[in-house]
Amino acid sequence: MLSRLFIQNYALIDSLDIHFDSGLNILTGETGAGKSIIMGGLSLILGQRVESRYFFSQDRKCIIEGYFDVSDYQLEKFFEEQDLDYEQETIMRREISADGKSRAFVNDTPVTLNVLKALAEKLIDIHSQHATLQLNTESFQLLTLDSVAQNGELRQRYTTKFHAYKTTLARLNALKDAAQQANSEADYHQFLYNELAAANLEADEQERLEEEQGQLEHAEEIKRGLLGAVYALQDQEINAVTLLKEAVQQVQQAEHYMPSLAEQLKRLQSSFIELKDLAEEISRAEQGVVLDEGRLAAVNERLSLLYALQQKHHVENVEALIALREELQEKLEMLSSDEAEIGRLEIEVEQLKTETLGLAAELSESRRLTIPTIQTAVGEVLHEVGMPHSQLHIVLSPLDGAAIRDSGQDKVEFLFTANKGQEPQPIGKVASGGELSRLMLAIKSLVAKTSALPTIIFDEIDTGISGEVALRVGEIMERLADHMQVIAITHLPQIAAKGNAHFKVYKTEAADKTATNIQQLEQHERILEIAQLLSGDNPGEAAVQHAAGLLERKS
Repeated sequence: MLSRLFIQNYALIDSLDIHFDSGLNILTGETGAGKSIIMGGLSLILGQRVESRYFFSQDRKCIIEGYFDVSDYQLEKFFEEQDLDYEQETIMRREISADGKSRAFVNDTPVTLNVLKALAEKLIDIHSQHATLQLNTESFQLLTLDSVAQNGELRQRYTTKFHAYKTTLARLNALKDAAQQANSEADYHQFLYNELAAANLEADEQERLEEEQGQLEHAEEIKRGLLGAVYALQDQEINAVTLLKEAVQQVQQAEHYMPSLAEQLKRLQSSFIELKDLAEEISRAEQGVVLDEGRLAAVNERLSLLYALQQKHHVENVEALIALREELQEKLEMLSSDEAEIGRLEIEVEQLKTETLGLAAELSESRRLTIPTIQTAVGEVLHEVGMPHSQLHIVLSPLDGAAIRDSGQDKVEFLFTANKGQEPQPIGKVASGGELSRLMLAIKSLVAKTSALPTIIFDEIDTGISGEVALRVGEIMERLADHMQVIAITHLPQIAAKGNAHFKVYKTEAADKTATNIQQLEQHERILEIAQLLSGDNPGEAAVQHAAGLLERKS
């Protein structure tokens, strides 16, 4: 329950600190006194976005705090999931600076507005005079059925399964689209891959072949050069090897008499051996050079293939062709893998759809079974508030084509009539403002008993009612307050008299400021306030006695 509401520097409010009763709380005050401002401040800590930065003082930030007793509502799991400190008295706070920046806190831990709103939905339901517009919306009507049927856990399981089904179905469809696109290119990719695979490409072969091609094309020149070198080294009459051998012999003779020449002799002998070996290697190399027209043709053909493939695929070397071949291979393997994944997802989608339809059927059956309860209970309340011939008729039917959506497999329509002998019709076509208010009260009072919300707020839902009907509406609120906290903003004395606590909202004016204030009324102050609701600012003795009588009738 909302035990305390603190508002500072918001609109016409300088500072308010309201302590609410656990039962029925009444707020009254003249039109424009600021009751809606108080509700606006409360809505900010319930996660609503800031629509105005009109502060009482532009030099200070706005602060709204709500103190909630959550000890009886099993919210520990929610706090744990949101990584919040659980406190039996939980404080929800909102701070808004003059530049529009907003911060939200739960028990001094910063939170997002979504978290604030999620917590608020477990604590408070605000019903305003404009909320009657919800009556004709299918989402509200389904919510009513699920609330009374206590389908919360079932609806959550269905929603989770439905979203899993839709997500998996989307993945399947995306994969099918991609596979279809890939299949349209698969033959071409297969052709390109086969062509590259048949080429048996090797990373460095182009360089080797180009070198071999150069040797084959210039074999005569190479052979001529090598033969000349061999001739100069060892074959002509006076050659380098013979001359070097003679030099070795000469230095050997001199070394007998000059031992210091030993090092030079050694080096000369090494040069002789090296030159002789070199002459033999060049000779063997020359013998290996042949004029092979067949091999040259094969090399040219292979290089022509490599060049043609590079030009075709707009690459510059064999390595890039090999990379392209591997990429095409991956695409072809992925296509096969995608087909396997599509098969697996098709099975998963069918399984999820079956499970989703099963939960949808459970929801439908639970909703169908609770319809008589809702129709009867709403009818009893409507009879109590002066609509004895009214009927609420709920039509539940499957969606066209056995479709499913996030709310299940049902479509629902609330049909209503307030007059005897008149066929029920869609609510928006037949109900007046006063009838809508009473119908909404009847539905809300039923839903409140099953939803286990700590607090419900009725914000001026007494439009179009008065007299004995207003008295009955007050009694319904009074009964609701036996099970939950009720806060009612009203202009009707019959409802105001039912409160456990009565607060008056009023304005004060200083030299340059108008401010909204609130005070909790004592018994004698309540009598005067209710008398003023009955007859105006200066109530007579009859109005005062009537007000006292209304208070005495409080059960």
